[in-house]
Amino acid sequence: MKLNRLGHTGIHVSELCLGAMNFGMADWGVDEKTSLEVLAAYFDAGGNFIDTADVYSKGVSEGICAKAMKGRRDRTILATKGHFPVVKKFGEPPEHENATGSSRRHLTAALHDSLRRLGTDYIDLYQVHCWDWHTPIEETLSTLNDFVRSGTVRYVGLSNFDAWQIAESRQLCIRYNWEPFVTAQMQYSLVCRDIETGVVPVCQRYGIGILPWSPMGGGVLTGKYASTGTGPKGSRFGDQPDEPNSWRRQFVNERNLRIVEAVRKVAEAHRTTPAAAAIGWVLTRPAVSSVIIGPKTVEQLGGNLAACDVRLTDADLTLLDEASLPPPTYPHQFISKTARNKGA
Repeated sequence: MKLNRLGHTGIHVSELCLGAMNFGMADWGVDEKTSLEVLAAYFDAGGNFIDTADVYSKGVSEGICAKAMKGRRDRTILATKGHFPVVKKFGEPPEHENATGSSRRHLTAALHDSLRRLGTDYIDLYQVHCWDWHTPIEETLSTLNDFVRSGTVRYVGLSNFDAWQIAESRQLCIRYNWEPFVTAQMQYSLVCRDIETGVVPVCQRYGIGILPWSPMGGGVLTGKYASTGTGPKGSRFGDQPDEPNSWRRQFVNERNLRIVEAVRKVAEAHRTTPAAAAIGWVLTRPAVSSVIIGPKTVEQLGGNLAACDVRLTDADLTLLDEASLPPPTYPHQFISKTARNKGA
């Protein structure tokens, strides 16, 4: 793995970041023993960037990461997140009305709990897990600024924000001299390119590093789902009905399965796996600092790491881009069609 600059900061991170959402997850994740094996293999491969969150397995994931980092904390770039309620199963209501969101009260408590579970006195990258309509963004940003000033956080990032929300946050940080967001953790893959119309340009403008999550489209781009949409038992969407699981419909559908065929062609040309080809494509995208992978086994990790050796040609990129190009939307299509020539 090569090292990339993390956004517009002075630190460097592995081009593949190990996402810890699966660790300790009872429903479709892996146990502690397997998690620690994956973490050890990632470190052995030269990785230095771990991403977790307080809501992953109700804090269990952070505890597992703490065990893996013993003796190597100073060489590990550790990222975690706060915002959602820490409950037994994601989507359940919080214990009380103030145990969620991006308020000063909740984020302060969330950071304190994450530090305790992670067994560390500082977080390298603390991220707001989602935009909060109920909390003024000024309150959130000033709180994050205080975290950095206190020394408990080194850098701050965002996740799941819209483009205008990122731009407004940046302008407020400029106005009040607050610590700005240096990263944007967003869903990004060949089957989900929504951020290209707004989020990517604003991140490029402000030097914000993009950290794509789900680069394999919920596993669809591995090629494990048949043309009928069925998948192997134990996979995230393999034995789940379309209703009420809207996440399955988002990933396992006719359009995405057609994209898989293009990925397969590229993978065969490079004698690699569809997973490596799919991740390889994300690694070529503008403003990307590191791609978050979520292997459940050491074998899957090895397959993901193969993406670092894939060198996609212009023909490969054209094939993948055309196969996955989302339909144009207004006003982006209008602006593009009416734009003056650059040389004019």
